[in-house]
Amino acid sequence: MAGETQCLSYAGCNFLRQRLVLATLSGRPIKIRKIRAKEEDPGLRDFEASFIRLIDKVTNGSRIEINQTGTTLYYQPGLLYGGSLEHDCSPTRGIGYYLESLLCLAPFMKHPLKIVLRGVTNDQVDPSVDVLKATALPLLKKFGIDGKSLEIKINRRGMPPKGGGEIVFACPVRRVLQPIQFTDPGKIKRIRGTAYSVRVSPQMANRIVESARSILNKFLPDIYIYTDHMKGVSSGKSPGFGLCLVAETINGSVLSAELASNPQGQGAAVLPEELGQNCAKLLLEEVYRGGCVDSTNQSLALLLMTLGQQDVSKVLLGPLSPYTIEFLRHLRSFFQIMFKIETKAPEEEYMGGEKVLMTCVGTGFSNLSKTIR
Repeated sequence: MAGETQCLSYAGCNFLRQRLVLATLSGRPIKIRKIRAKEEDPGLRDFEASFIRLIDKVTNGSRIEINQTGTTLYYQPGLLYGGSLEHDCSPTRGIGYYLESLLCLAPFMKHPLKIVLRGVTNDQVDPSVDVLKATALPLLKKFGIDGKSLEIKINRRGMPPKGGGEIVFACPVRRVLQPIQFTDPGKIKRIRGTAYSVRVSPQMANRIVESARSILNKFLPDIYIYTDHMKGVSSGKSPGFGLCLVAETINGSVLSAELASNPQGQGAAVLPEELGQNCAKLLLEEVYRGGCVDSTNQSLALLLMTLGQQDVSKVLLGPLSPYTIEFLRHLRSFFQIMFKIETKAPEEEYMGGEKVLMTCVGTGFSNLSKTIR
């Protein structure tokens, strides 16, 4: 075992979440040095510290050591425990920052996870809770993680800078994951979306919907965009509005795009018409990139393929994002897994950009902490 739990060493603050999540799943301790060592304000930021506290909450027996300046972090992972939890996320990053990593860890807990996260639900940096609800949950179901207890519920919306949103994420535990063959995304059959507005006129959401439809109607007729205007306590502490669009294909793959208004007091005011049109264009861009999984969830899909049974999994992706490329490197160092990567030129003129076919054999990871009843 001594060779197995060899400590991995990294430098720099990039990809902190990837490293902590993969260390937790593989049980290998890691040391990260030189975290913003040369900056005026060195060390971990408050959102990263909050993320480390969250990892500490969902695990049992983790050992975390941070030096005084916060530039060096040692993490020895414990067992994923789960249960009912609450966590206040840092308002400098969206809840999506934390939720993305929880989606990777939740199926492998000892007890089913039910967690209340508070903070910013929609911002311009991280994937919003709406997008993760629409795209990541169907993806988890493909790997056999499903049931009534898999849900993301938005109780309150919170916009930056003050936040004030609240969501509930619940996920069942699984002993093993199913391998998947997901190589044909199919044609787009419908577009759904949510235009939300908090602490501004409810008319804003309607204006967003009209402008988004003006572009998308040329693409296909089955479009329905819900308007979600939250009032009172459930509207958080800051004003704002935004749009989240989701395109579904006949084979059940889901592509998404989103935009949010500038935070109060930062940058120029955004017209709802412009925001609606730009978000529609972003969705069409995502459809052009294509693949069976959109660019936000590429790394989640690859992780679940890696942790599947010892069987071949295949998935067709659009162009790999830089985040995903780094994630593949980390998968190799934590799990010694290599993907076979084949580029596929689009067969027809209307099939969008170049695609990548990712193939791997799962590590046969089984959830040892799950209690056997």
